Amino acid sequence: MARTSSDAAQKRHDTGEASPRPKARLDLFKFVPFRLNRLAAEVSSALAVEYQERHGLDIPAWRVIATLGFRNDACSAQYISQCTRTHKSTISRAVTMLLHEALIERVENAADRREFRLQLTKKGRALYEELFPQLLRREDEILTCLSAQERKQLSTLLGKIEQSLDLIQTSEEADAKQAY
Repeated sequence: MARTSSDAAQKRHDTGEASPRPKARLDLFKFVPFRLNRLAAEVSSALAVEYQERHGLDIPAWRVIATLGFRNDACSAQYISQCTRTHKSTISRAVTMLLHEALIERVENAADRREFRLQLTKKGRALYEELFPQLLRREDEILTCLSAQERKQLSTLLGKIEQSLDLIQTSEEADAKQAY
């Protein structure tokens, strides 16, 4: 009678012999999606200190302000959700809070009067203009572990990954497509 591989495995198990090869495991600390997610969360938290402590904004609220701040015109909450990869209900709560704080306002969409778009108020624009230089300084602090050449390489490599995933990479590209 022929022995099968399961017979051999059972014999090794019964006699306490080790398997010829260990079971493969996913090492999360070498898994790029895990590493990128962890880095994004840590960097986002480090930047959040700038706007949470001084202005009481949480990360989703800052994402709304930042998205509206870099745009030349008003946009929908759906655009913000897609652009920031933040769930629409999370963006909706942030929008409600920012409307209440008069940092953003709704404006009628000229192309579709049933839809409202969002834009920064003067108060919201002033906050954005105050915060983004601070955040850029904090970004520089975070990246001090990289040389200028390494920063350029990092930007290039991230751009290649974004491109391979068909992600919009510039505000001009986003404006031209009128969508994210």
